[in-house]
Amino acid sequence: MTASRLLSLPAELSVIVPCYNEVSNVAPMVAALDAALEGRAWEVIFVDDNSPDGTADEVSRLARLDPRVRLVRRVGRRGLSSAVIEGILSSSAPLVAVMDGDLQHDESVLRTMLVELQNGAELVVASRHVEGGDSGGLAGRWRHLLSDAGIRAAQAVMPHPLSDPMSGFFAIRRDLFESLLPRLSGTGFKILLDLVMSAPKTVRIVEVPFVFRPRLAGESKLDVVVLLQFATMVLDKLTHGWLPTRFMAFALVGLIGVVVNVSVLDLAGACGLSFSWAQLAGTAVAILTNFLLNNRFTYHDRRLKGHKLWRGLAVFVAVCSLGAVANIGIARMMLDSAGHGHWDRSSAAGAVVGVVWNYAVSSTLVWR
Repeated sequence: MTASRLLSLPAELSVIVPCYNEVSNVAPMVAALDAALEGRAWEVIFVDDNSPDGTADEVSRLARLDPRVRLVRRVGRRGLSSAVIEGILSSSAPLVAVMDGDLQHDESVLRTMLVELQNGAELVVASRHVEGGDSGGLAGRWRHLLSDAGIRAAQAVMPHPLSDPMSGFFAIRRDLFESLLPRLSGTGFKILLDLVMSAPKTVRIVEVPFVFRPRLAGESKLDVVVLLQFATMVLDKLTHGWLPTRFMAFALVGLIGVVVNVSVLDLAGACGLSFSWAQLAGTAVAILTNFLLNNRFTYHDRRLKGHKLWRGLAVFVAVCSLGAVANIGIARMMLDSAGHGHWDRSSAAGAVVGVVWNYAVSSTLVWR
């Protein structure tokens, strides 16, 4: 064992690595950190959401050989932002860095980030979009489109100017993190955006360039569901937490269901079906879409599988059917009281009641 592995704690830097199914990347990451942070007192904390591929076992194996390697294994909890929060809270170092577990973040940049924090910066962001940075490792046009869309959306609402608010690679002073902790939503996959939108304008933020490397092992977690989680987190920050995050996610999925319903209705009509049959087809596909998206997105931490998935679908169909009855009844009552000139208001009132009903009962009976 080298002398660097015998450096005594406490560490000056804790590197938090949220991970899921990254067993092939654990040992290479520890070796890379060992080389990049030579001469520094550091530790790495892998926060694993009970990966089925044996990620936690590999971290435990390395931890028995190197005291700087630690594991936080979460069972029954999922989510990148909440994993980062738990990882930071399990550390005691005055400086904390956050990196992905896929080796796409250049660990050598950590030394530059440390220098910036020691020179007065409170939050240092590794950016792909400043001079010297590059996002070439973001494989596929689809991933580039998702990332660019997220960046534009974030920049439109952020109180601090950042070239790369979607970066998952940053370092922060622990005292700043603890001061922001009560305001964090802890949802979605971009904890950096959560931190920046919670930080006062006086916080000193510095960006440093880094080259986003191609993934060598494992699979990317970036997909449409992740983007939906991002949108929900932004809404949570904009409403200052007045609306429950899960309810906003449920309503967002409901809007997608409306689009699906109308699209299937038009397609069925074009195929020659009557309005009633076309509406039935659109409603059925929309309900199925809503159930699958809610299971994957809104209730990702309570995701149903196996026979529970089919039972949940049956209950969800029943809940939505009753919600539709409530929707129509409230709309009819509003129309009768307001007069025939207010179809839109009556329909909107019915829709709100329907969404609240579906959310309340789904949370109680389907995803308990």
